[in-house]
Amino acid sequence: MKYALALLALVAAVLSEDIHFETVVGGRSGNGKTTRYWDCCKPSCAWKENIRTRDMKPVNTCAKNGRNTLSPSVQSGCNGGSAYMCNNNQPWAVNNTLGYGFAAASFAGGVDTNMCCACFKVDFTDQIAGKSMVIQVTNTGSDLSSNHFDIALPGGGVGIFNAGCHNQWNAPWNGWGDQYGGVKSRNECYTLPKDLQSGCLFRFDFLKNANNPGMRFNQVKCPREIIAKSGCSLDP
Repeated sequence: MKYALALLALVAAVLSEDIHFETVVGGRSGNGKTTRYWDCCKPSCAWKENIRTRDMKPVNTCAKNGRNTLSPSVQSGCNGGSAYMCNNNQPWAVNNTLGYGFAAASFAGGVDTNMCCACFKVDFTDQIAGKSMVIQVTNTGSDLSSNHFDIALPGGGVGIFNAGCHNQWNAPWNGWGDQYGGVKSRNECYTLPKDLQSGCLFRFDFLKNANNPGMRFNQVKCPREIIAKSGCSLDP
């Protein structure tokens, strides 16, 4: 009897890891690179002008507390306004091998808004091979290369926009940790606002502190859990 119970437990564990995603026919795929950032700024896909179709809702933005959503017309907190990235745009683990999250991304190199709100299954190919994330594109970046996913991860570095987290959370001008790369240890995550600590810890717990791992990506239909947080979807 105990062996049967052990086998059932093993099957349940395997099934919990085996989550399937619907591939978008004709969608983008390829090999690419990942980096990390959290600059607190209003994401570019939160501007109605950057959304592909008029009936699509742009990505949610939030007030200074990171929780209350604002009108898409509110100017970014990195440019004199009061709109910031929402706290719930940080990554989380679904199970031991799968995480969900958001990213700034480019497929052509530089600012590329064509794929705003599309989702991609990212399979890491080095350092943490065997782990995957489903990532929604919520932002772009002038400093991004081709097939480049800059994962939104609190404490991951503010990059070229160093005023946003200072304006929102009174963080140091270069953000928490280094301006590029962010905090260096798990303990430093606890210097971030409490609402952002889980996403910072994701880097050390789920991603095992892998430094900009490579990956393969395929466009998939967005899980409803991701759409519920961003408020946006490119899927028909």
